[in-house]
Amino acid sequence: MGIYLVSTDPGDWADDEVLRPTALALDAELARRGLAPFAFSSGRGFEEKLYRPLAGYDRLADALTPGQSPLEWDLLLPVDLPEPFVLPVSSSYSDTTTVRGAGQVLATARTLAEALALPLAHIPADCGNLDLCAWFDSPAVSAHPGPWQDDLDTAFYAALYLRAAEHALREGCPMHYC
Repeated sequence: MGIYLVSTDPGDWADDEVLRPTALALDAELARRGLAPFAFSSGRGFEEKLYRPLAGYDRLADALTPGQSPLEWDLLLPVDLPEPFVLPVSSSYSDTTTVRGAGQVLATARTLAEALALPLAHIPADCGNLDLCAWFDSPAVSAHPGPWQDDLDTAFYAALYLRAAEHALREGCPMHYC
C-alpha cells in the first residue's frame, strides 16, 4: 500500500474506469486553449513509491522556487505548458486533476538537484520498478559523499521528481499518482 508515482500506459489512458475520463477532459481543455489533442506515446515504465517524509523537500522547493513546486500536480504531461491547469475530473487523491507540463517540473527539479549537489551520474536515471527507492536504501549512497546526504529524504524527492520529468519527456508518456 501507499502512493506510487507511475508512468501511464495506453491501456490505462483508454480504460473508462482508470484514466479515460481524464483523457477526454484533457483533450477538451486543450481544444478550448486552441491546442491539439494530446498524442500519447508509450515507452518503458516508471514506478517509484513515495515512502519518505516530504516536509524537507517541500520547504526546499518553497524556498528556492516559490510558486513552482514540482509537487503541485496530479497528471504530468510530456509537453511544455505555460501554466498548470485543473480538469474537473477526479484524480487518485483529489476531486479534480491538476495538470502540469514536464518541462516546467524538470526546470524546477534541476534547480533543487543542483542546490543539493546530488550525484546525478550515480543515481539511477531509468527508474523501472522502484530503482530509486532501492538505490537510496542501499550502501551505494555512502559511496558518494556530499551535502546532499544531510537529508536523504529531501534528496530522494529531488531525484524522484527530476527522474519522473525526464522520463515523461524521454518516453512521451504522462505520469500520475496511484
